[in-house]
Amino acid sequence: MTAYFSRARRKAVRLLAISSVLWLAACGGAPIGGFDGPSINTGRPVPVALLVPAGSGQAGDEALARSLENAARLAMGDLQGVEIDLRVYRTGGDAQTAATVAGEAVNGGAKIILGPVYAAAANAAGTAVRGRGVNVLSFSNNTDIAGGNVFVLGHTFENSAGRLVSYAVGQGRRNFVIAYGNDAAERKGRDAIAASVSRAGATVGGDVTFELSQNGVVQAVEQVTSTVQATGADALFMTSGTAGALPILSQLVSENGVDKEVTKFIGLQRWDIPPGALELPGLQNGWFALPSPALNAQFESRYSAAYGEPPHPIAGLAYDGIAAIGALASAGSADALTVTALTQPSGFAGVSGIFRLKPDGTNERGLAIATIIDKQVSVLDPAPRSFTGPGF
Repeated sequence: MTAYFSRARRKAVRLLAISSVLWLAACGGAPIGGFDGPSINTGRPVPVALLVPAGSGQAGDEALARSLENAARLAMGDLQGVEIDLRVYRTGGDAQTAATVAGEAVNGGAKIILGPVYAAAANAAGTAVRGRGVNVLSFSNNTDIAGGNVFVLGHTFENSAGRLVSYAVGQGRRNFVIAYGNDAAERKGRDAIAASVSRAGATVGGDVTFELSQNGVVQAVEQVTSTVQATGADALFMTSGTAGALPILSQLVSENGVDKEVTKFIGLQRWDIPPGALELPGLQNGWFALPSPALNAQFESRYSAAYGEPPHPIAGLAYDGIAAIGALASAGSADALTVTALTQPSGFAGVSGIFRLKPDGTNERGLAIATIIDKQVSVLDPAPRSFTGPGF
């Protein structure tokens, strides 16, 4: 078993787990209390500040910053009836720098801030400009920072858990076991799953935590197996991603006697990123959630044609932010960027499907349910096209 783990782990560490990489603990709590937002001059371009992680000295941050700016400009070209005055600020991925440049952006006339990426930076930027009457549409997926003038555009654990649990219960799966790594992100994922199961009227029969190390994962296999068997669970929900414990945990639990058809394997994070993850044997025939593959493919094709390289996996969030701002401003209302306007129930159409911002700063996104069959992604239940249809 240990030898198998070593081979799988060597492969796994080469994979990129996008869903969890941007989940960072925030410094301090989210802003609280009443807040709405600024008025805009409807006869002029809308000043928008884009905060990107360039300047950190990390190649990954530079590539991400470039991709976010490119996606934002691609969205600007698609707008009708409104112009965006985009001003780009470099945060270096640092919270204090983010707060400083957020203040500079508002001093320069920005009416809304798009970004930053990392949760601590987004929280700091929101705190810095809250008293100035400006909202922040961050690229984070950490809902701990949401509230007041800070919104998260990223794909959240709560959203994925809710969609997956609803689908699973609809397929007759009502008894869940949760396996999660012992860190802040995966504990938050565990909580999101448990809350979704409770809302659906189903049961969490048990949960198993493990240290995120080779020995920790291997030692957890027997406990996960025995918990599934003792509770008669018909679903095993795993919070880990493809670059972490998921590849070996799913494989070894299956080899240890858990029948994947009797107990359906479900993943909180995406199983199709990067493409090499589709070859992992433990993930075959399991369920996971993802944005509309067709819409994502269209965006990636357009982006690649425009910029000569594929977009970063979260670049679409910048497009979505500009699309929402443009859609609201095009109506010609001076209150287009207030909380009231941003949280309209009908939501917006983004590059990966519908989404809407909630008054508590979190978001809802239309997600598809997919599986992996013969190393290919197959959609089982398409992403909803409105917030009143199936899937919500």
